[in-house]
Amino acid sequence: MSKRNSQSAKTAARERLREERERQAKRDKARRQVMVAASVVAVLAVAGGIGYAVVQANKPTGWEAAKDQKLVKPANTTGADGTTVIIGKSTAKKTLTIYEDPRCPICAHFEQVVGTTVKKDLDEGKYKLRYVGATFLDNNLPGVGSKNALSALGAALNVSPEAFLEFRSSMYSAKWHPDENDDKFKDDAYLIKIADTVPALKGNAAFQKAVKDGTYDRWALEESKIFDKDGIEGTPTLKMDDKTLTGPGGKNPPLTVADFNKAVDAELKS
Repeated sequence: MSKRNSQSAKTAARERLREERERQAKRDKARRQVMVAASVVAVLAVAGGIGYAVVQANKPTGWEAAKDQKLVKPANTTGADGTTVIIGKSTAKKTLTIYEDPRCPICAHFEQVVGTTVKKDLDEGKYKLRYVGATFLDNNLPGVGSKNALSALGAALNVSPEAFLEFRSSMYSAKWHPDENDDKFKDDAYLIKIADTVPALKGNAAFQKAVKDGTYDRWALEESKIFDKDGIEGTPTLKMDDKTLTGPGGKNPPLTVADFNKAVDAELKS
């Protein structure tokens, strides 16, 4: 082999080696770019996942979410938010307003003792009944039973005023009304079980769906605002038009039939 050919071969080999190194360098650069891009995507995906999780975790749930729920007004109500509930003959000149909290034990006592008399007076057209539901006990005790029961009462009212009155009466009965510290009314199944004692509500699929779906949850929150707006301090509170009805001593509501009739009759004559 000549010296010239040997030198040319070495030069060509060096050139091929240089070109191969350049190609390898380009491949390595491209690989690094792909890895960096993939890492960025992965980081963004993780960050996005964390962000989504944080947003989901901070979303209001339960009764907090109900504040932003669409307001559905029960049938048989009036007023801008459907929070005016008046039952009875339109010819009655006076209106008896009852403020009550579903968990309230004194409200249950009143309904058990005087409820039949109130219903008889309504049927006779002695006065109309204005119902105002409150939920303040949920603020003072653990649980959400007052709000949940009030929402269910809205579902019953949507069926008919009669179904509402019967459901309310059953809810306050000695059989079904729990101790105020026992939050049984938070349970939809328990409320539906009570409703099954009312012919118009028993097996009523639309009523049961409204209870389970919380259709009237927002309405219950709006309804309960009246208690504070009217400056009421406890339940039950009874008013005939604007006059508060009381029993002996002038401080507490009339909790016997005799005391109730005496207080009502005095106002009907005025």
